[in-house]
Amino acid sequence: MFVMKISAIQMNTGSEKAANLAQARDLSAQAVLRDRPDMLVLPEVFAFMGSSVEDKRAAAEELPEVGETGAEAYETLRAIARDHSVFVHGGSFVERDGDAFFNTTVAFDRTGAELARYRKIHLFDVTTPDGRDYRESDTFGAGRDVVTYDADGTTIGCSICYDLRFAELYRALAEAGADVIMVPAAFTLETGKDHWEVLLRARAIETQTYVVAAAQTGTYFEGNDERASWGHSMIVNPWGHMIAQAGEGTGHASAEIDRDYISIVRARIPVAQHRVL
Repeated sequence: MFVMKISAIQMNTGSEKAANLAQARDLSAQAVLRDRPDMLVLPEVFAFMGSSVEDKRAAAEELPEVGETGAEAYETLRAIARDHSVFVHGGSFVERDGDAFFNTTVAFDRTGAELARYRKIHLFDVTTPDGRDYRESDTFGAGRDVVTYDADGTTIGCSICYDLRFAELYRALAEAGADVIMVPAAFTLETGKDHWEVLLRARAIETQTYVVAAAQTGTYFEGNDERASWGHSMIVNPWGHMIAQAGEGTGHASAEIDRDYISIVRARIPVAQHRVL
């Protein structure tokens, strides 16, 4: 039996980058002290959230060549991995690549060596029921690549927030061998209260994988507009059961990932073998 313990970190990120990075370090240390996980997962835009498009882009970081030193958010993730000897799935932060900007995940192994990079594919350009407009494409370009990586023999699939609504991406990750699919997110209060748990459980059931969702929570400002994130970070097993959940405050949710259980679920209902289309 192979078991990996994963902790999903729940943050309340704002527009002070140094404070956000300190919060990420502190919450990660608390999770390690309490639950001794093998992997930490941070939320979407953990290093900077809110403010203006210009401020978001000013907080962006160019990614270094693998093995070289990066900027603050990148090195914070690397240090967390190295200092606690854990894998780190680094939520996301604003990446600058020349004149382009992306919402990007970077993952690290227990030594702080980079394992993977993923740029969010589906951008959140919507109007929520409370009338607020969200235009992620004003800040970011869209990624194109389906990304997985190996963590001690467990295949991790990458997604970010709004990607959750696109089952075809999750099917592609499952077909690429994913055992666990990560969903760092900053779901809005309006969409989260109705869709968050439903979507996470649906993706887990469809793909017969574990789904680990690390979320933003609480309020932040987009210019002068106070907005709220849903929180409720959770981990769902391949049968669709929620096996860990955080509440509305900052903190973490931890659970064990059992690869043998994935095989059991897939043997009970062999969806991949029955697929026609």
